[in-house]
Amino acid sequence: MPNSGKGRATRAIPAALLAPIMLTLPTLAPAVPAMAQAIIALPDQTSTIRLSNRDINHVVCEGGEIDDVKFSAEKAIAVEKAGSDAWIKFLVKETEDLGVTTRSYVTTPSEFFIACNGAIYPLYAEPADIPAQTVTLAHGSVQRARANSDLLAPLVEEDRAVSITLALLQDRVPASFAEVAPRVGRIVLAGLPTATLTERRRVAIEGAGLSASEYLVSANSDAALDERTFLDRALGANVFAVSLDRLALGPGETARLIVIRRGEAQ
Repeated sequence: MPNSGKGRATRAIPAALLAPIMLTLPTLAPAVPAMAQAIIALPDQTSTIRLSNRDINHVVCEGGEIDDVKFSAEKAIAVEKAGSDAWIKFLVKETEDLGVTTRSYVTTPSEFFIACNGAIYPLYAEPADIPAQTVTLAHGSVQRARANSDLLAPLVEEDRAVSITLALLQDRVPASFAEVAPRVGRIVLAGLPTATLTERRRVAIEGAGLSASEYLVSANSDAALDERTFLDRALGANVFAVSLDRLALGPGETARLIVIRRGEAQ
Protein backbone atom coordinates (compact mmCIF):
# COMPACT_ATOMS: atom_id res chain seq x y z
CA MET A 1 0.00 0.00 0.00
CA PRO A 2 1.13 3.65 -0.37
CA ASN A 3 3.83 4.78 2.05
CA SER A 4 2.50 7.61 4.18
CA GLY A 5 6.05 8.96 4.19
CA LYS A 6 5.98 9.98 1.12
CA GLY A 7 -4.80 -8.48 -26.46
CA ARG A 8 -6.04 -6.85 -29.08
CA ALA A 9 -8.96 -8.20 -30.61
CA THR A 10 -8.51 -9.65 -34.10
CA ARG A 11 -9.50 -7.16 -36.80
CA ALA A 12 -11.28 -8.10 -39.99
CA ILE A 13 -9.67 -7.06 -43.27
CA PRO A 14 -12.02 -4.73 -45.21
CA ALA A 15 -13.85 -6.51 -47.99
CA ALA A 16 -13.17 -3.62 -50.38
CA LEU A 17 -9.47 -4.34 -50.19
CA LEU A 18 -9.65 -8.10 -50.02
CA ALA A 19 -12.22 -8.81 -52.73
CA PRO A 20 -10.26 -7.75 -55.84
CA ILE A 21 -7.16 -9.56 -54.61
CA MET A 22 -9.02 -12.78 -54.04
CA LEU A 23 -9.72 -12.95 -57.77
CA THR A 24 -6.11 -13.97 -58.37
CA LEU A 25 -5.02 -15.06 -54.89
CA PRO A 26 -7.91 -17.06 -53.39
CA THR A 27 -5.89 -18.33 -50.40
CA LEU A 28 -4.54 -14.92 -49.35
CA ALA A 29 -7.01 -14.00 -46.60
CA PRO A 30 -6.45 -17.02 -44.32
CA ALA A 31 -2.69 -16.68 -44.69
CA VAL A 32 -2.40 -13.12 -43.35
CA PRO A 33 -2.77 -13.67 -39.59
CA ALA A 34 -0.88 -16.96 -39.65
CA MET A 35 2.14 -15.61 -41.57
CA ALA A 36 2.43 -12.05 -40.25
CA GLN A 37 5.75 -10.87 -38.81
CA ALA A 38 6.02 -8.06 -36.23
CA ILE A 39 7.77 -4.71 -36.84
CA ILE A 40 7.88 -1.70 -34.48
CA ALA A 41 7.95 1.85 -35.86
CA LEU A 42 8.41 5.08 -33.87
CA PRO A 43 7.08 8.57 -34.67
CA ASP A 44 8.99 11.44 -36.28
CA GLN A 45 11.80 9.27 -37.61
CA THR A 46 11.96 7.29 -40.83
CA SER A 47 11.67 3.55 -40.34
CA THR A 48 13.10 1.45 -43.16
CA ILE A 49 11.08 -1.73 -43.33
CA ARG A 50 10.39 -4.65 -45.65
CA LEU A 51 6.81 -5.44 -46.63
CA SER A 52 5.37 -8.35 -48.54
CA ASN A 53 4.85 -7.62 -52.24
CA ARG A 54 2.42 -10.55 -52.47
CA ASP A 55 0.29 -10.52 -49.34
CA ILE A 56 -1.69 -7.92 -47.37
CA ASN A 57 0.41 -6.07 -44.79
CA HIS A 58 -1.21 -4.86 -41.58
CA VAL A 59 -0.47 -1.56 -39.77
CA VAL A 60 -1.68 -1.02 -36.20
CA CYS A 61 -1.81 2.32 -34.35
CA GLU A 62 -1.00 1.48 -30.74
CA GLY A 63 -3.60 2.92 -28.38
CA GLY A 64 -5.27 5.18 -30.95
CA GLU A 65 -6.66 5.52 -34.45
CA ILE A 66 -5.04 5.97 -37.84
CA ASP A 67 -6.20 9.36 -39.06
CA ASP A 68 -4.57 9.37 -42.49
CA VAL A 69 -2.17 7.48 -44.76
CA LYS A 70 -0.23 9.48 -47.37
CA PHE A 71 1.55 7.74 -50.25
CA SER A 72 2.22 8.27 -53.95
CA ALA A 73 -0.97 7.71 -55.92
CA GLU A 74 1.11 6.79 -58.99
CA LYS A 75 2.42 3.67 -57.30
CA ALA A 76 0.66 0.31 -57.69
CA ILE A 77 -0.55 0.29 -54.09
CA ALA A 78 -3.92 -0.24 -52.42
CA VAL A 79 -4.49 1.10 -48.90
CA GLU A 80 -7.53 0.80 -46.63
CA LYS A 81 -7.88 2.07 -43.06
CA ALA A 82 -10.45 1.58 -40.32
CA GLY A 83 -10.05 2.71 -36.73
CA SER A 84 -6.65 1.69 -35.40
CA ASP A 85 -5.89 -0.51 -38.42
CA ALA A 86 -4.66 -0.01 -41.97
CA TRP A 87 -3.88 -2.55 -44.68
CA ILE A 88 -1.29 -2.11 -47.44
CA LYS A 89 -1.22 -4.22 -50.60
CA PHE A 90 1.27 -3.88 -53.46
CA LEU A 91 -0.76 -4.69 -56.54
CA VAL A 92 0.25 -7.53 -58.82
CA LYS A 93 0.38 -6.88 -62.57
CA GLU A 94 -0.77 -9.76 -64.76
CA THR A 95 0.01 -10.12 -68.45
CA GLU A 96 -1.06 -12.90 -70.81
CA ASP A 97 0.82 -14.06 -73.88
CA LEU A 98 -0.21 -17.06 -75.94
CA GLY A 99 -2.38 -18.30 -73.11
CA VAL A 100 0.40 -18.03 -70.52
CA THR A 101 -0.22 -15.70 -67.58
CA THR A 102 2.75 -13.89 -66.10
CA ARG A 103 2.62 -12.05 -62.78
CA SER A 104 4.90 -9.10 -62.06
CA TYR A 105 5.46 -8.12 -58.45
CA VAL A 106 6.39 -4.64 -57.23
CA THR A 107 10.04 -4.22 -56.24
CA THR A 108 10.35 -0.41 -56.14
CA PRO A 109 10.39 1.06 -52.59
CA SER A 110 7.60 3.41 -51.52
CA GLU A 111 7.20 5.97 -48.77
CA PHE A 112 4.21 6.13 -46.45
CA PHE A 113 3.38 8.88 -43.97
CA ILE A 114 0.88 7.63 -41.42
CA ALA A 115 -0.87 9.88 -38.88
CA CYS A 116 -1.44 8.10 -35.55
CA ASN A 117 -1.93 9.51 -32.04
CA GLY A 118 -1.18 13.05 -33.15
CA ALA A 119 2.19 12.09 -34.63
CA ILE A 120 3.52 11.24 -38.08
CA TYR A 121 5.19 7.89 -38.74
CA PRO A 122 7.34 7.97 -41.90
CA LEU A 123 7.83 4.49 -43.37
CA TYR A 124 10.28 3.68 -46.18
CA ALA A 125 8.93 0.34 -47.39
CA GLU A 126 10.92 -2.06 -49.53
CA PRO A 127 8.64 -4.65 -51.23
CA ALA A 128 10.01 -8.17 -51.00
CA ASP A 129 9.03 -11.81 -51.55
CA ILE A 130 8.28 -12.40 -47.86
CA PRO A 131 5.17 -13.25 -45.79
CA ALA A 132 2.71 -10.55 -44.76
CA GLN A 133 4.09 -8.13 -42.17
CA THR A 134 2.46 -6.45 -39.19
CA VAL A 135 3.77 -2.96 -38.40
CA THR A 136 2.96 -1.54 -34.96
CA LEU A 137 3.09 2.25 -34.67
CA ALA A 138 4.38 2.49 -31.12
CA HIS A 139 4.10 5.44 -28.77
CA GLY A 140 6.96 7.91 -28.77
CA SER A 141 7.93 9.71 -25.56
CA VAL A 142 5.61 12.65 -26.26
CA GLN A 143 2.62 10.38 -26.89
CA ARG A 144 3.40 8.25 -23.83
CA ALA A 145 3.67 11.30 -21.60
CA ARG A 146 0.37 12.69 -22.90
CA ALA A 147 -1.44 9.35 -22.47
CA ASN A 148 -0.07 8.88 -18.95
CA SER A 149 -1.09 12.38 -17.98
CA ASP A 150 -4.63 11.74 -19.24
CA LEU A 151 -4.70 8.46 -17.30
CA LEU A 152 -3.21 9.54 -13.99
CA ALA A 153 -3.46 13.34 -13.66
CA PRO A 154 -7.06 13.29 -12.35
CA LEU A 155 -6.02 10.96 -9.48
CA VAL A 156 -4.49 11.83 -6.14
CA GLU A 157 -1.11 10.22 -5.45
CA GLU A 158 -2.52 7.34 -3.40
CA ASP A 159 -5.03 6.46 -6.13
CA ARG A 160 -2.27 6.60 -8.74
CA ALA A 161 -0.36 4.00 -6.74
CA VAL A 162 -3.43 1.76 -6.58
CA SER A 163 -4.08 2.11 -10.34
CA ILE A 164 -0.46 1.28 -11.27
CA THR A 165 -0.35 -1.64 -8.84
CA LEU A 166 -3.52 -3.21 -10.23
CA ALA A 167 -2.28 -2.76 -13.81
CA LEU A 168 0.87 -4.76 -13.01
CA LEU A 169 -0.80 -7.43 -10.88
CA GLN A 170 -3.50 -8.00 -13.49
CA ASP A 171 -0.95 -8.00 -16.36
CA ARG A 172 -2.89 -5.19 -18.04
CA VAL A 173 -0.10 -2.65 -18.39
CA PRO A 174 -1.11 0.38 -20.52
CA ALA A 175 0.75 0.73 -23.80
CA SER A 176 1.92 4.17 -22.63
CA PHE A 177 4.01 2.61 -19.83
CA ALA A 178 7.52 2.17 -21.26
CA GLU A 179 9.11 -1.21 -20.59
CA VAL A 180 12.61 -0.99 -19.13
CA ALA A 181 15.08 -3.88 -18.83
CA PRO A 182 14.71 -5.40 -15.33
CA ARG A 183 17.64 -5.83 -12.98
CA VAL A 184 19.52 -9.07 -13.46
CA GLY A 185 20.22 -11.34 -10.48
CA ARG A 186 18.70 -11.99 -7.09
CA ILE A 187 18.22 -9.48 -4.31
CA VAL A 188 18.31 -10.24 -0.57
CA LEU A 189 17.03 -7.58 1.82
CA ALA A 190 18.64 -7.06 5.21
CA GLY A 191 15.22 -7.13 6.86
CA LEU A 192 14.22 -10.43 5.22
CA PRO A 193 17.34 -12.59 4.87
CA THR A 194 15.37 -15.82 4.36
CA ALA A 195 13.77 -14.61 1.09
CA THR A 196 15.10 -13.73 -2.35
CA LEU A 197 13.67 -11.23 -4.83
CA THR A 198 13.89 -11.36 -8.63
CA GLU A 199 12.77 -8.37 -10.69
CA ARG A 200 10.32 -9.62 -13.32
CA ARG A 201 9.27 -6.33 -14.93
CA ARG A 202 10.10 -2.63 -14.75
CA VAL A 203 8.20 0.26 -16.35
CA ALA A 204 8.78 3.98 -16.66
CA ILE A 205 5.64 6.11 -16.49
CA GLU A 206 6.67 9.14 -18.52
CA GLY A 207 4.80 12.35 -17.86
CA ALA A 208 3.90 11.23 -14.34
CA GLY A 209 7.42 11.20 -12.90
CA LEU A 210 6.98 7.63 -11.65
CA SER A 211 8.41 4.18 -12.23
CA ALA A 212 7.35 0.76 -11.01
CA SER A 213 8.70 -2.77 -10.72
CA GLU A 214 7.24 -6.20 -10.16
CA TYR A 215 9.35 -8.61 -8.12
CA LEU A 216 8.89 -12.31 -7.44
CA VAL A 217 9.56 -13.15 -3.79
CA SER A 218 10.44 -16.70 -2.80
CA ALA A 219 11.64 -18.42 0.37
CA ASN A 220 13.05 -21.86 1.27
CA SER A 221 11.02 -22.04 4.49
CA ASP A 222 7.82 -20.59 5.93
CA ALA A 223 7.98 -16.80 5.98
CA ALA A 224 5.63 -14.04 7.09
CA LEU A 225 5.79 -10.96 4.88
CA ASP A 226 5.31 -7.36 5.95
CA GLU A 227 5.01 -4.68 3.26
CA ARG A 228 7.04 -2.25 5.38
CA THR A 229 10.06 -4.54 5.04
CA PHE A 230 10.23 -3.67 1.34
CA LEU A 231 10.59 0.08 1.92
CA ASP A 232 14.28 -0.55 1.37
CA ARG A 233 16.78 1.52 -0.60
CA ALA A 234 17.94 -1.70 -2.26
CA LEU A 235 14.71 -1.47 -4.28
CA GLY A 236 15.11 2.23 -5.07
CA ALA A 237 15.99 5.51 -3.47
CA ASN A 238 12.51 7.02 -3.71
CA VAL A 239 10.10 4.16 -2.97
CA PHE A 240 6.74 5.52 -1.86
CA ALA A 241 4.39 2.53 -2.26
CA VAL A 242 4.69 -1.25 -1.99
CA SER A 243 2.03 -3.96 -2.33
CA LEU A 244 2.09 -7.74 -1.97
CA ASP A 245 -0.41 -10.22 -3.36
CA ARG A 246 0.07 -12.44 -0.28
CA LEU A 247 1.49 -12.02 3.21
CA ALA A 248 2.68 -15.59 3.90
CA LEU A 249 5.00 -17.87 1.99
CA GLY A 250 5.66 -21.60 2.24
CA PRO A 251 8.60 -23.50 0.76
CA GLY A 252 8.47 -23.37 -3.04
CA GLU A 253 5.79 -20.65 -3.08
CA THR A 254 6.14 -17.24 -4.72
CA ALA A 255 4.64 -13.86 -3.89
CA ARG A 256 4.33 -10.92 -6.26
CA LEU A 257 5.59 -7.58 -5.00
CA ILE A 258 4.86 -4.23 -6.67
CA VAL A 259 7.19 -1.32 -5.86
CA ILE A 260 6.40 2.22 -7.05
CA ARG A 261 9.01 4.98 -7.01
CA ARG A 262 9.11 8.70 -7.58
CA GLY A 263 11.31 9.36 -10.57
CA GLU A 264 11.37 7.53 -13.89
CA ALA A 265 13.31 4.28 -14.28
CA GLN A 266 16.88 4.52 -15.51
